[in-house]
Amino acid sequence: MTENGNPDCTATYRIQVEGQVDASWSDWFSGMSCAYGDGITTLIGPVVDQAALRGVLFKIWDLNLSLISVNRVDETRS
Repeated sequence: MTENGNPDCTATYRIQVEGQVDASWSDWFSGMSCAYGDGITTLIGPVVDQAALRGVLFKIWDLNLSLISVNRVDETRS
């Protein structure tokens, strides 16, 4: 169930970290796209729930990347 109480919502998140994460790591980050520029990697893609978001953030932690920001950019109904 998502924050707004609707279990059929998937939110899109934009996560920024310092350093470069190669685009080939996209699958490891639950299929999020990876873009690099100006010393920052931006991961963007759908996240099914807060547990999945936490999983992505744990992977960032495991890689010892410095987290810059986490933003929900939209919500889509499935």
